[in-house]
Amino acid sequence: MSTRILFLGGAGMIGSAAAREAVAQGAEVTIVTRSEPRRPVTDGITQLRGDVRDAAFVASLVEGRRWDAVVNWVGFTPSDVEGHVDAFRDATAQYVFISTCSVFARPVPSLPITESSPRKQPVFGYARDKVATEVFLEEAYRSDDFPLTIVRPFHTYDSTTIPILSGWTAIERMRAGQGVVVHGDGTSLWSLMHSSDFARAFVPLLGNQHAIGESVNVVSGDILTWDQIHLTLAAAAGVRSPRLVHRSSESIAVEVPGWGEVLEHDFRHTMLFDTSKLRRLVPDFAPRVSFSQGARDIIEHYETHPDARGVDETLSAAFDRLIEHP
Repeated sequence: MSTRILFLGGAGMIGSAAAREAVAQGAEVTIVTRSEPRRPVTDGITQLRGDVRDAAFVASLVEGRRWDAVVNWVGFTPSDVEGHVDAFRDATAQYVFISTCSVFARPVPSLPITESSPRKQPVFGYARDKVATEVFLEEAYRSDDFPLTIVRPFHTYDSTTIPILSGWTAIERMRAGQGVVVHGDGTSLWSLMHSSDFARAFVPLLGNQHAIGESVNVVSGDILTWDQIHLTLAAAAGVRSPRLVHRSSESIAVEVPGWGEVLEHDFRHTMLFDTSKLRRLVPDFAPRVSFSQGARDIIEHYETHPDARGVDETLSAAFDRLIEHP
């Protein structure tokens, strides 16, 4: 792989994994961040400082430069990207917008979800703004020949990220024999993807002309119920018979208001994906990290990083109330 790639942002979990994978495949990678990245930056990556939402900075960035692919990891609203159409149209062969599979309507009218499934999110702010940004950029593709590719991750994690809302608090409660609240009846289906698997599926899309004008759901890995996700984490933490207590999303939202929006408009719904387009564009991709392995890596990371093992006492008290008063 001999491509020049510019990451706008990309110092977070999946961006860092993608940068490592791109460098491993021989790409020349530059990342632009406003501040010092919190995660280690892979050797060989060029780092620049600047605000990619600032028109003057973007103009100076593109002057005299051209990339095979520009990836925007930090576009959340149309205003974040409106200046990019003019700035990058002639500076790159491909502009990749990182969106989210949360843009799809809930409940999904028909499963499995494909790239053409309806997008609709009138309430959940993050997803609603991503829908609007996708639509803005798609119009630029149709009207101005902007070389757009939309990539939609779903629920991605690595060893530093516990993929349940209750985080390490749930692990400590399970180890102490205390109940952990799971929304609904715990049987809705969900998909998790390790960041390294995301990166191996994603990087071959960069510079891939077959992906221009396309949206691609980069989703794979294990399909699990929410009970299975909790049970797998419990097993990795050495808990054989954790106490999972089921409560409605509405009841949980009363005690934990910050969870209300994401539960009602995201986590409570079964999400299954058709990955035909991804497999057509990246035929050699297959996930390597099962959630069983991923969960063991998570527990190992937290065991060796005591500062990360925070317990939210307010959340724990809310769980106690939900368990005592159904």
